[in-house]
Amino acid sequence: MNDELLIGLVSISDRASSGVYEDKGIPALQEWFGQALCSPWRMETRLIPDEQAKIEQTLIELCDSAGCHLVLTTGGTGPALRDVTPEATLAVAHKVMPGFGEQMRQISLAFVPTAILSRQVGVIRNKTLILNLPGQPKSIKETLEGVKDAQGQQRVPGIFAAVPYCLDLIGGPYVETNESVVKAFRPKSAIRPPR
Repeated sequence: MNDELLIGLVSISDRASSGVYEDKGIPALQEWFGQALCSPWRMETRLIPDEQAKIEQTLIELCDSAGCHLVLTTGGTGPALRDVTPEATLAVAHKVMPGFGEQMRQISLAFVPTAILSRQVGVIRNKTLILNLPGQPKSIKETLEGVKDAQGQQRVPGIFAAVPYCLDLIGGPYVETNESVVKAFRPKSAIRPPR
């Protein structure tokens, strides 16, 4: 069995995809995963416009053809008319994982009251976990890692702590994290000895 985690990163932005400005979501995610993961991983990246059919097609391609274990989107989750990422994500889902969206909003509420305007969702398609992340690099990092106090103690857990065990449960590779960035949580019975 291949133990390499394949991550699909999809940045959804009309302006970035048409070259009006530089996409910051994918580079922020690449940097974060470079620090957070201890086990082998690689990525497939896509930069696409805010069009529901295109988002659905991209998610299906990354899950069903490319074989990604985890797909993260950035952008398109607000209330604006062009924001259709959650609709596209739900349209391709086999299971909805509401805890991810709830926790992402909980984390963001520690920083801004407008976090309640975010419509991020988490879903499973076949054996792939798909998560909608915010568009801003700072918010992406906070959402994945959580919120720490001045002493470095976890105040609000980030969503990535639950991702490795979720991937275990849906048949993905065993993912290990750098605990100084984010500690993956697994029940004792699911923890493998270090390599």
